[in-house]
Amino acid sequence: MATPRITARWHWGLPRLYIRFYVALLVTLIVFALAVMLVWHRSGGPLERSNSTLAQVMQNALASAEAPPAQQQAALEHMAAGLHASLTLYGRDWQLLAAVGEPIPPHRWRQRDLSGPPPESFVRLPDGRRLLSSVPLGFTRPKAMLHNALLLVALGIGVAAFPLVRHLTKRLERLQQGVDSLGAGNLTARVAVEGKDEVAQLARSFNRAADQIEQLVGAHKTLLANASHELRTPLARIRLALELLQDDVDPKRRAGLEQDIRELNALLDEILLASRLDAVNAEVSMEEVDLLALAAEECAHYDEAELDGVSAVMNGDARLLRRLLRNLLENARRHGAAPTRLQLRCADGLALLTVSDGGAGVPVSEAERVFEPFYRRHGTRDNQGAGLGLALVRQIARRHGGEARCTRLDDGRSGFLITLPLKTA
Repeated sequence: MATPRITARWHWGLPRLYIRFYVALLVTLIVFALAVMLVWHRSGGPLERSNSTLAQVMQNALASAEAPPAQQQAALEHMAAGLHASLTLYGRDWQLLAAVGEPIPPHRWRQRDLSGPPPESFVRLPDGRRLLSSVPLGFTRPKAMLHNALLLVALGIGVAAFPLVRHLTKRLERLQQGVDSLGAGNLTARVAVEGKDEVAQLARSFNRAADQIEQLVGAHKTLLANASHELRTPLARIRLALELLQDDVDPKRRAGLEQDIRELNALLDEILLASRLDAVNAEVSMEEVDLLALAAEECAHYDEAELDGVSAVMNGDARLLRRLLRNLLENARRHGAAPTRLQLRCADGLALLTVSDGGAGVPVSEAERVFEPFYRRHGTRDNQGAGLGLALVRQIARRHGGEARCTRLDDGRSGFLITLPLKTA
């Protein structure tokens, strides 16, 4: 059986659902931050309004911009009383008007010169003067404070949400793996029930459905196997009775009965083999097999079978591969016309086995239906041969990691193409 694969992933290995959840969260945070900043700018911001109020109060406490330097110096000293700080007042054009303590050079604030300690506070008065202080006076750059705070909050929430979203999506991934495994034929696949939310309820529902499917399929397989075994007993009695009645049975009718018995035996063998192949854990004896040699042995049993090809070495079950070839040749003998052509070639690490005959072939509308068990094509010779032959061909090919399909050949006729993986170096 084909190994289930998880395909819903990006090239770097992260699942799409996880990325969608996390990106949605980050986009929400970004939109929220932008909305807050927009409202802040439109309303002026409480910190900015408080700075404007502080600047007006300072201007009212200081002397006017046209006052003499001595008056501005006295007003600045009165404001600095008890602050234990250096204050420097500059004019609109950065000319020094007054200073308390060591004057703070203006170029450190304007040019962001880090050679000396920058002022702790910078206040622009409504009349254009600048007041520099060595201690904070109000809020410095409130917009930058808001932007940095929102960035830190978004970053913190994003980092904290990472494991939470990952935990949720990991549970969904495990549930998906269980569904894929069940779909691939592993009827024992179950998922762990974690938590008490909707995902846990979904896991419980999946387990209940898987239990019911396993029971139904198991009962079906048991019925087929038991019926096949039980039918062999009356067939053996019929064959024994036919042997005992050699002189009393018309030879033509006897030949017909023997043919019917052979067909029933072959059908029972196919049913049992199909039942075994349906089991995921069925043992398959893998060995090195030359497909060309097997094809030559099987073609030797048919007078008008033509074989052309190259050696194709693969790892597989020789018994099953022999059955695959036999069913294809037998199908061509029953439903086609001589000669039967079998071609074997290799390409891209695959063995390409093509089987065709001189008959009318399979209509395009029935190219897939011929692989259905017991499908009977209309218009076939004697309306015979319905069974599991081609269905087993596809099952055996898939068991070996290959595929079987009905295709159109270069001459316009239909044929069966079997692809099987070659042995790797």
